[in-house]
Amino acid sequence: MRLSDRVQAMQNSPIRKFNPIAAEVKAQGTKVYHLNIGQPDIETPSVFMEAIKGFDQKVLAYAESPGLPMLQDAIIKYFKTFNMDLERKDVLITSGGSEALTLVFLSLLNPGDEVIVAEPYYTNYLTFIQAADGVIKPVTTYAEEGFKYAIKERLEKVVTEKTKMISIVNPGNPTGCILSREDMRVICDFAKEHDLWILADEVYREFAYDGREMTSFGQYEDVADRVIVIDSVSKRFSACGARIGCIVCKNDEFMSQVMKIAMGRLCCPTLEMVGATALYGLDPSFFDEVRKEYEHRRDVSYEALKKIPGIVCEKPGGAFYITCKLPVESAEDLLVFLLKEFRDNNETVMYAPAEGFYATPGLGKDELRIAYILKAEDMARGIELLGKGIEAYKAAGHK
Repeated sequence: MRLSDRVQAMQNSPIRKFNPIAAEVKAQGTKVYHLNIGQPDIETPSVFMEAIKGFDQKVLAYAESPGLPMLQDAIIKYFKTFNMDLERKDVLITSGGSEALTLVFLSLLNPGDEVIVAEPYYTNYLTFIQAADGVIKPVTTYAEEGFKYAIKERLEKVVTEKTKMISIVNPGNPTGCILSREDMRVICDFAKEHDLWILADEVYREFAYDGREMTSFGQYEDVADRVIVIDSVSKRFSACGARIGCIVCKNDEFMSQVMKIAMGRLCCPTLEMVGATALYGLDPSFFDEVRKEYEHRRDVSYEALKKIPGIVCEKPGGAFYITCKLPVESAEDLLVFLLKEFRDNNETVMYAPAEGFYATPGLGKDELRIAYILKAEDMARGIELLGKGIEAYKAAGHK
């Protein structure tokens, strides 16, 4: 029996594929600092569980496919703070941002259609686009430039007759690059000129540092018919396990077509939608302390990285990731060494090798992504272990 060519062409997640090795290491009593996955350690707001505990319906029934109206209304109110006027028909609740992305690509891409994506990109984009028989067209960015990509000349080099859309993560995963209003205007004008959809993954919207403005592509009325915004409770509210996201779009034709697939999967989990409604109802001041904490973790992490000889990185402006070049040939080999051979006071560290975040062959082999989702002292210790591990790796004869 044969499996599909589609699934065999997919890669394992570079974020998760080394987890079995880490599990073995921890079972042996070694402490592993997990800097590889964007799982925040900040406590999920208590209103989430309180809302679920207050659910008193006698039957846990199917919800409607677009989602609970009260959650749609809470999301509409949230986006009102960004001067976006939405109706329920503009909001489709999904099982996390991942399902939202999958539904979008399945609804828009024909076999061979191309999606412009800045690389390094969130690695699961490759999986989602391949599942829809699409093709990634990468715009290569560089650590030395802060991973900037909203440059018209570079975008023009990759657009073709098969290009269907440009996909944006803002603020960025895995780089932390954040777009200015001028950057966003470049992308909007480029999409209009080439008649492209704009997929705006904005799940890290609140994580904008150094006084940077929180924005949304949904604020640009001249591209309202081609912008699809992805949102989620996972990062913003430290509720990754809730698996509640949404698609926001004012293009009625698109929303009616994507609803066909949403109906096929019936509905999102009712209890999680009840909890998510309470999260969206939190006062915006909730984010002030959370943002301040992550900005502190970023600063501590960045300063610790700069102390390691040969590291190349720029301070990210948003999200909670740093991607940087290492003074070794293979970040993946170094990671295996750290997990299997290196110990300092019976501790070691784990990160995500960046090669799997690139579509261009050969790129990212000497790069890593760190998620600064642990408290500051743990981030400092984890990066200290990285520096010591690099020294030990080279001393053992590795390049």
